[in-house]
Amino acid sequence: MAEAGLSVTESALENQKIGGLQIRVAALCALIQMCDGYDVGSIGWAVPSLTHAWDLPPSAFSLAFLWSNLGVLVGALASGPIGDRFGRKPLLLASVAIFGLASLASAFAGSLGVLSALRFFTGLGIAGAFTGTTALTGDYTPQRLRATMIMVTFTGAPLGGFVGSLIVAELLRHYTWPVIFVLGGAFPLVLLLVILVWLPESPRFLARTPNLSARQQALLARLDIAQARAESHPVDIATENPVKMLFGRGYALQTVLLWIIFFCSLLNLYLFVFWLPEVLHLTGMTPPQAVFASSLIPLGGIFAVLYLGLLIDRFGPERALALHYALGIVFIALIALVALPYFALLTVIFFAGTTIIGSQTGANAACGALYPARMRTSGIGWALGIGRLGGIAAAPLGGYLLARGLPPTQVFLSACFFALVAATATALLVMCGRPSTRLADPSFPAGLA
Repeated sequence: MAEAGLSVTESALENQKIGGLQIRVAALCALIQMCDGYDVGSIGWAVPSLTHAWDLPPSAFSLAFLWSNLGVLVGALASGPIGDRFGRKPLLLASVAIFGLASLASAFAGSLGVLSALRFFTGLGIAGAFTGTTALTGDYTPQRLRATMIMVTFTGAPLGGFVGSLIVAELLRHYTWPVIFVLGGAFPLVLLLVILVWLPESPRFLARTPNLSARQQALLARLDIAQARAESHPVDIATENPVKMLFGRGYALQTVLLWIIFFCSLLNLYLFVFWLPEVLHLTGMTPPQAVFASSLIPLGGIFAVLYLGLLIDRFGPERALALHYALGIVFIALIALVALPYFALLTVIFFAGTTIIGSQTGANAACGALYPARMRTSGIGWALGIGRLGGIAAAPLGGYLLARGLPPTQVFLSACFFALVAATATALLVMCGRPSTRLADPSFPAGLA
């Protein structure tokens, strides 16, 4: 029997069982995320070689960093409405093709200007893939496990960055910098063929599509919704501007709070990504020691997936994430204020990564779970877009604080403040109510409630 306020189709989707189909979707989305994680890190891995190849100072490449971030910003804001109105799979196919081709073309860039322009398109595709995988994973996951499954797919990004850095380090022993971008383009383009064949469209869009193929009809039958397509309004998909719906009845406060959380969270994440290696080097570590210690940040983020998604699904994001951000303040403060022995510092950095990257991954999952399907890609896309402003601010903030003559590690004291703001905003999400209490709100399309 359908739950009160839900169509038969929506009830089936919100209570579907996890099986081979759902695992296949999550695995393919995780592979797309791995490509994202690799391509995000690729420009940073190439800079040490490019400074010699093009005879440019390292600071000159801030232009490429900026255009990459701007591409992600534009892509995040644009991809949400596209995915909510036209489908998740078309968005993912276009996004993977864009960042795969842009990365491959970067291998042939002959100047910083050309590379920066290509990084814009790389960022554009990365953002679309980021939002599309979140929404599609959410569509193939029951409500009770949605945050957990989304977090599982998001392990792909830090894993792609971590494994990619190891592969690139070995390849650069034998090849020059273009190999970084050749690999970053070739794998997504091969993956493009795989997802074209094996990655299904969202069942919500299929349920509203006439003249389905036999394969698509069989997919809906596996979800027990084949007969439900006879309903006049069976599924929760966007029928108006999804961005407008983010501020519709019952969602305005949630949207504002999530934007605050994402801004603070991504500022902290990129503050550590950009500046931790140099700060550790300034404290006396050798470059290899500093790089190794910094690699524990994404490793800690992967570890958080083992438990944080389950906590979010069990206790809600307002409790699980607020505590997680608050714990992050402790580990950040230890790095900033306490002179720790090397191995103790490595442990603290690992747990700082667990709370910094883990909390952001959890925020991504919570965003995908808190918004209904009709605005899910817009919700995560616009949160990431606004949050990217924090990522853009992280580079000059760290440089400014170092220029003030502070002890290097105290640069990260600012991160304690932003973690506190994120924790407070997350705790305030309790005022928005749980998703189950808003499934049948008046902003649903007619016939769903």
